[in-house]
Amino acid sequence: MNKNNWQIVENKLCKTFVFKDFTEAIAWMMKASFVIEKINHHPEWCNVYNRVAVKLCTHDAGNRITEKDYTLADALDLV
Repeated sequence: MNKNNWQIVENKLCKTFVFKDFTEAIAWMMKASFVIEKINHHPEWCNVYNRVAVKLCTHDAGNRITEKDYTLADALDLV
């Protein structure tokens, strides 16, 4: 899968979002948190300065990629 630069790496759907600076990265994470809560599917993510690396898999489905992950990926692309 390479839709909107998402890649499958080690059975996880992965993407790094890049922003102008730290403040924009954190603001995006705050906005994304509301989408994440609404969908009730929580990512593994990490922020370093202007980058937010996101990894998605469904833990209760045996740590594999499911439709929930694709749904969240699409939603995060719209934040």
